[in-house]
This record gives sequence, C-alpha cells and structure tokens, in this order.
Amino acid sequence: MVISEIDRKIIGLLERDARMSFAALAETVGLSKTPCWNRVKALEEAGLIRGYRAAIDPAGMGFGLEALVQVSIRPELFEPFERAVRAHPLVRRAHATTGEADYLLHIMAADMASLDRLLRVEISQLPGVTRTVTAMITRDIKSENAMAEAHRHALL
Repeated sequence: MVISEIDRKIIGLLERDARMSFAALAETVGLSKTPCWNRVKALEEAGLIRGYRAAIDPAGMGFGLEALVQVSIRPELFEPFERAVRAHPLVRRAHATTGEADYLLHIMAADMASLDRLLRVEISQLPGVTRTVTAMITRDIKSENAMAEAHRHALL
C-alpha cells in the first residue's frame, strides 16, 4: 500500500490520540468525515493500523522494576521456548536476535526480590534456556516510536 501524506497525518494523529473522533481527525487532515473514515478503514484492512490500545504505566500498576534479559537457548527447543514466552504475563516484549544471545526479553517485576525469583525460578526454567544476562532498566529515555514520523524521516 502506498502511504500518502494524508494517510501519514492520520496515522500520526491516531498514534498520539487513538480516541480522537472522526470529526476531529477529518478536520485536522482536511477531509470530510466519510472519506477520513474510509482511509482509516483502508489502513486497518491493509494491516498498517493493527489495533488501538491504552498506554498503561507499569509503575502505576505496581511494577517498580523492568529489565532486559538476553537469553541463550538450545536451538532445538526454540518453538516451546517461544510458546512459553508468549504465554508469560511478565514478559512485555520478546525478540529473536542475532549476536551472542538468541532472544531479548523485556520483563517487569514489582521489586528486586520479585525480579530475582522471576529470573531464577521462571525465566531460567523456560524450555531450552542455557544462559541469561540481565540488564536493569534505570529510566526511560524514549519508549515509543512514532511510525508516521519515522516514515516521513525515512523518505527524506
């Protein structure tokens, strides 16, 4: 799908406020409501807009610690490992990687004791895990990437 300047503006506005009304969205991008709605539906059907979510503060939910965990596994167990990671509620994000580790997990815990238990009792016991290396997240520098702005920048 070719992304027009209006599509990029719509995506950017929805990234900042997914609850924006179609009337406000249309007015901001210079369309009437129906063409704006049609563009949003086309972006959804093309898979560019994958969903709408609330941004929740982990600390506000009692998760005072977040960490990045590099995980090395036995290669023949990647499928059960990935299934277990997808199902684990304290793994926020998981990525297959190149380099020294096979995966990078972004995990969260209430406190240091909880993190220690999570790493020793749960993460290290996932299928195929042979090694983990953990780095604590001390503060967020940038936690979101505006795709509309990234797309505009990439085309310069």
